[in-house]
Amino acid sequence: MSSTSVSSFAASLLVPSKNSSLSNHKRRLIQCSLGTVIEPKATAASEPLLLNAVRGQDVERPPVWLMRQAGRYMKSYQIICEKYPSFRERSENVDLVVEISLQPWNVFQPDGVILFSDILTPLSGMNIPFDIVKGKGPIIFDPIATAADVDQVREFSPEESVPYVGKALTILHKEVDNKAAVLGFVGAPFTLASYVVEGGSSKNFTKIKRLAFSQPKVLHSLLQKFATSMTKYIRYQADNGAQAVQIFDSWATELSPVDFEEFSLPYLKQIVDAVKQTHPDLPLILYASGSGGLLERLALTSVDVVSLDWTVDMAEGRRRLGHDIAVQGNVDPGVLFGSKEFITNRIHDTVRKAGKGKHILNLGHGIKVGTPEENVAHFFEQHLCLHLYLYLYPPLPPPQQPRPSPPPHQKAIFLSQPSLSPFLFSFKRSIQTGPGNAEKMCLHAVNSLSEAHKVVSDSELPVFVLDDVGYTTDSRSIPCVQLMNRVESEISVMLTDDLVEDG
Repeated sequence: MSSTSVSSFAASLLVPSKNSSLSNHKRRLIQCSLGTVIEPKATAASEPLLLNAVRGQDVERPPVWLMRQAGRYMKSYQIICEKYPSFRERSENVDLVVEISLQPWNVFQPDGVILFSDILTPLSGMNIPFDIVKGKGPIIFDPIATAADVDQVREFSPEESVPYVGKALTILHKEVDNKAAVLGFVGAPFTLASYVVEGGSSKNFTKIKRLAFSQPKVLHSLLQKFATSMTKYIRYQADNGAQAVQIFDSWATELSPVDFEEFSLPYLKQIVDAVKQTHPDLPLILYASGSGGLLERLALTSVDVVSLDWTVDMAEGRRRLGHDIAVQGNVDPGVLFGSKEFITNRIHDTVRKAGKGKHILNLGHGIKVGTPEENVAHFFEQHLCLHLYLYLYPPLPPPQQPRPSPPPHQKAIFLSQPSLSPFLFSFKRSIQTGPGNAEKMCLHAVNSLSEAHKVVSDSELPVFVLDDVGYTTDSRSIPCVQLMNRVESEISVMLTDDLVEDG
């Protein structure tokens, strides 16, 4: 396809309706790596694109918004900060909250408009005095350390404590008018507990862990109060205009998997289950930075979307979570300091790896201070080009399920069709082959089914076959001949040896 025809095709895809309602929004010509497209005018829809994508409906491109898109990198926000230097004043004044929340919407037209607020906003209403100080971050004036301290914590009543949040969401919902989804957010119980026990931000989290491991009943009591309160807060946001809510469990990844299962997972699931009872259609998004070691456990919360940070390969994250759950992310925020070409390439890489459907394009964390505003503009502009990109380069097929690892200290044979050999190689580092973590990988090309059958038949080892849809089968439950008949072409055999290091 020539560049001229590409541009013509793009224009035919993106020319807006003459009945578009945003007459004051100028259309721009956007230069893509594959051609030029015309920016469409946003029009009201029965459901925002973001909601349709989360629900698995067929959408023309993945929706896009950015964590912390409303705030510190924008010059217009910095002007407001000069006039209103207190963060709490900016985030607790209805007019300022609406103005700041709409700043990126007015400039970039993202598919999600998130409320300008903070996860600590409910604390004052729970009898936990705090402030957010420029250059220092959150400060908890009376950190919680004992059961008596927990007894003083009140359950949150958003109608009484933060009415400005409800009013702001109502205005945002009316202003955006379904051209994008209005997003609310809350902090997860363990993350909120970390702040109030540590007295603010922390590097080592020694106080919260001391409480968890020496007085677990005290911490559980605090976590339960936060779980009940955040359930109310999510419902309140949804009732006042939020069309999806993101739960931030920023510090849960400071826990080991076993401790996550005790101090975070049960309360996240409790919140999700309770909200779904009253708001079954409200999409819930869960974000935990550095969550690569906990992805499967995050999915157990039953949230609709797991937001991945940039340390997890998007394709791998998809495989580990399964295709039933939507994903969000996960471009490294540092990419926005790169060239425009580099930004475009990373967007394309992320979108292709995410596959078709149930993906929200986002960063893997919030925008960094000092990010060039023109690069943010380029990020949003390029999402309009995704119509064209996905037409010319369809996304990768649905992700395959990961194969099971062999039992420790035991050899194993893995079989696959040649087309899936790269998939096997990507898992080779996860194979545990014996004491000392020593491993020896060797790939033997097998030129015929008879040779492969002989290898399997003569072996006393566990055998796993990866079939053409990516699922694994233990050969001990099905006769080898039947298994081999399922592999219709030349196959590869991967052997792992059990080695013990000297000394």
